[in-house]
Amino acid sequence: MNIPEAKRWLMYAQSDLDAAQILLQSRESYPRQVCFLAQQAAEKSLKAILVLLELKFPYTHDLDHLREIIPLGWRVKEAFPKLYALSIWAIDARYPDDMPDVVESDAQEALQLAKAIHQTIIDDIKEQGVQLYD
Repeated sequence: MNIPEAKRWLMYAQSDLDAAQILLQSRESYPRQVCFLAQQAAEKSLKAILVLLELKFPYTHDLDHLREIIPLGWRVKEAFPKLYALSIWAIDARYPDDMPDVVESDAQEALQLAKAIHQTIIDDIKEQGVQLYD
């Protein structure tokens, strides 16, 4: 198990969540950036499990694909069976396209989902007997 590196991935994920929360609470409107950061936090959280278990993973933003690599027995696999709605923000939110404008409710939903994924993974890792924080 690579505990130090998994902790780093989770810290980066938490940083993305914190930045997204700050942007969401800003007087200005940044829903597109919040959605992007939420996706990134979820991606880093999922990859933290793979890093912890020393499993190779592809360079992808597809959260469903990453979740499928995680072995059975991790609650995050069952609690979040479909993550496409969050995966789309990795690319689609970054560039103007045929996608409709992102609104605050999209940002709130994306951030709430990313926070839930992150917390579930932290809980899962702790249940494995790994101490994440001193």
